[in-house]
Amino acid sequence: MKNDHNDKKTEHSKDTTVGILDSRFNQTLRNVQGLLKGRNIPGKILLSQRVSSPDYTSLSSPTYIRSSSYSDTGTSDHTSDRLEEEVHIHSKSKSFGTPDENRLKVSSSNVESSSEEVRKTSFGARATDSARVMKFTKVLSGTMVVLEKLRELSWSGVPDYMRPTVWRLLLGYAPTNSDRREGVLRRKRLEYLDSVSQYYDIPDTERSDDEINMLRQIAVDCPRTVPEVSFFQQEQVQKSLERILYTWAIRHPASGYVQGINDLVTPFLVVFLSEYLEGAIDNWSMSDLSSDEISNVEADCYWCLSKLLDGMQDHYTFAQPGIQRLVFKLKELVRRIDDPVSSHMEEQGLEFLQFAFRWFNCLLIREIPFHLVTRLWDTYLAEGDALPDFLVYIFASFLLTWSENLQKLDFQELVMFLQHLPTKNWTHQELEMVLSRAFMWHSMFNNSPSHLAN
Repeated sequence: MKNDHNDKKTEHSKDTTVGILDSRFNQTLRNVQGLLKGRNIPGKILLSQRVSSPDYTSLSSPTYIRSSSYSDTGTSDHTSDRLEEEVHIHSKSKSFGTPDENRLKVSSSNVESSSEEVRKTSFGARATDSARVMKFTKVLSGTMVVLEKLRELSWSGVPDYMRPTVWRLLLGYAPTNSDRREGVLRRKRLEYLDSVSQYYDIPDTERSDDEINMLRQIAVDCPRTVPEVSFFQQEQVQKSLERILYTWAIRHPASGYVQGINDLVTPFLVVFLSEYLEGAIDNWSMSDLSSDEISNVEADCYWCLSKLLDGMQDHYTFAQPGIQRLVFKLKELVRRIDDPVSSHMEEQGLEFLQFAFRWFNCLLIREIPFHLVTRLWDTYLAEGDALPDFLVYIFASFLLTWSENLQKLDFQELVMFLQHLPTKNWTHQELEMVLSRAFMWHSMFNNSPSHLAN
């Protein structure tokens, strides 16, 4: 009897996990509704400063074709079929041999039953349609926020005006108990101000040589942060970045400041400023804010950055072993999913560290248009402690967007192409496709991790 009881508990736990997988899978499939018919991802090159690159405009991303006509309001069972077919093509008919594969097939059939709901919403309104807003409102309005429900909703995108509140909760910076929230935020913001006063607002004579050098490096890097967005070239914005980064580095001596962390502050800065500034980011000015508002924004950025990096500490310690470990896992995953690409890169002598290190170091901020970053980070933060491992799947999906093109390039062309990926004209559609593939591959491979063993 006892064994029967335990078996039922185990079965119930599995059903609950499967239910969550189904829900998230269905959401992501609905996100890419109607996307794949005859779609060419733009092939323009995103150039960095002072670097000239060959013309890859003739190289476009793969064109995905399905039998149904293109429509934002069509059913998503065709999309799920296409995604399954794509995985089988990449794997060259390898047998995955995992229970999750069958689960995904069941999930794709479940999507068909919800097609009527999909017809009522357009693709672009996914994060802000009335039904989703109501779901977010319901989760956030309670005295205690249930984080698992919030994560499940946030994975597929957060409405813009709710994003500051949701991100604070997902990162554990703001407490889930609404009665305590205001008091905790007030105390944390004061603590940040005390740290700035203690560590930043002092003369150089009171700093060590290492601290002086670190502050100088931060001062050099801040003007280079997201150079294509004019807002980040404002002097006040760069000063805020400098204060946040230096204070964080002093209070985290195990890593100190590492180049790339400056990029990680930018999504937080934009999101928390959106509580005070309206309109397009190019029209924002920090001079429109009071000193208290700027301090609140900086404090929220500081604490959220701290929470994010607490989950990936060894990514930024000496030699950055955490990133090296994930790059190895990425290489192995790509080999498993798309052996022709993996073999070609190996034949050309291209090491994954040569391009993927920056992806993990800056979390793709330098690889995609900045207006897509906050949507990508909705998914990042919804993953919680599982984010580092899930990054491997996102980056594999991102790389294999250009699977066919990569196999045509020699070593030098591969290096230049991967340094200047043709994402300049990407929209939310291309990003949702990357996330959908990543989720499906994660669902297939996560329960058979031997292929990623160190």
